[in-house]
Amino acid sequence: MKVIASSLRKGNVVDVDGKLYVIVTAENIHPGKGTPVTQLDMRRISDGVKVSERYRTTEQVERAYVEDREHTFLYQDAEGFHFMNPETYDQLVVSKDIVGDSAPYLQEGMACMLSVHEGNAIALELPARVTLEITETEPTVKGQTASSSYKPAMLSNGVRTMVPPHVQSGTRIVVMTVDGSYVERAKD
Repeated sequence: MKVIASSLRKGNVVDVDGKLYVIVTAENIHPGKGTPVTQLDMRRISDGVKVSERYRTTEQVERAYVEDREHTFLYQDAEGFHFMNPETYDQLVVSKDIVGDSAPYLQEGMACMLSVHEGNAIALELPARVTLEITETEPTVKGQTASSSYKPAMLSNGVRTMVPPHVQSGTRIVVMTVDGSYVERAKD
């Protein structure tokens, strides 16, 4: 399916010269003089090579058909990360390159959105928030204000984050999967 270059967004998959690329960043540039262009930073799905392309905003680009479907994370081993389609029970192995920085936040039984093209997983989207336990943190300093100061804490998945002073070790908290930032105490 052909689309104009200016309509492409992060996460879209395009077919350039018979190879599939996932768009990492897409920026429309409108200079004061000259034709507007779309700057695309893309990653080739087959081998992970990053490419930068520039198209005139009205140029046609071939967009690949990608199926976004919810999958359940099962486990990780030497092959990669194993996911299952809850409707058909088909299993997919996703490589470490595609999972990337999201790996520590994957939990057994977690529902994730997988983008699949011709039977191959090309992109993974985690839920926005996950609940994790704090394994270690510094003790609270008396007289420290609760509103503006944060202290470092280690989460059960091995990621460090900053938490308010009233949160202690053993507390379950909700964090954002994008950057690992503290949201709130868990309600459970």
